[in-house]
Amino acid sequence: MPQGQPLSVPDDGLTTKQRRNRPLLAVHTGDGKGKSTAAFGLGLRGWNQGWNIGVFQFVKSAKWRIGEQTVFERLGRLHEETGEGGPVEWHKMGSGWSWTRKQGDGSDHAADAAQGWAEVKRRLAAQTHDLLILDEFTYLMEWGWVDVDDVVETLTQRPGFQHVVITGRRAHPALVEAADLVTEMTKIKHPMDAGQKGQRGIEW
Repeated sequence: MPQGQPLSVPDDGLTTKQRRNRPLLAVHTGDGKGKSTAAFGLGLRGWNQGWNIGVFQFVKSAKWRIGEQTVFERLGRLHEETGEGGPVEWHKMGSGWSWTRKQGDGSDHAADAAQGWAEVKRRLAAQTHDLLILDEFTYLMEWGWVDVDDVVETLTQRPGFQHVVITGRRAHPALVEAADLVTEMTKIKHPMDAGQKGQRGIEW
């Protein structure tokens, strides 16, 4: 895309403005580091535009509070106090979904995952968020915890203006085919290859 211009313009009957403002389904996949980081960076841009941001973490442990969660929660409070930016919700499967008021115990991950996907579907139907980040959602499809056809149909038929970003390795081919934007993070080198564990400020 030289100087931000598309290489070709489809004959789809849409104006440049209509084509530019279509909501996107994005997938960040691959074995390299940075999939979630990129999604949360997009979330920060959206917050700055006043978007309603919804984050759903599907795999990470309840005991692991990543830095982005703290930042987004503070930004959500800033919006409530001053009106700056947009509202933010952060939901985490490992700690028990926020709307259930029940602490998670990790006894049935598949059931918890299905419950989280059902809530995402409700929110898509209600057009609750301008941007939904479904972090590590690809694994649910790989493990059979959610139905691939249901996911693809729900996301491609979502109403209104709702961007959706999905992260995780080994994205299902049907999801890749349905997405508007797919980025594969390819690992070239990683500190863990040299025996270095994750560190504060880099991994969390």
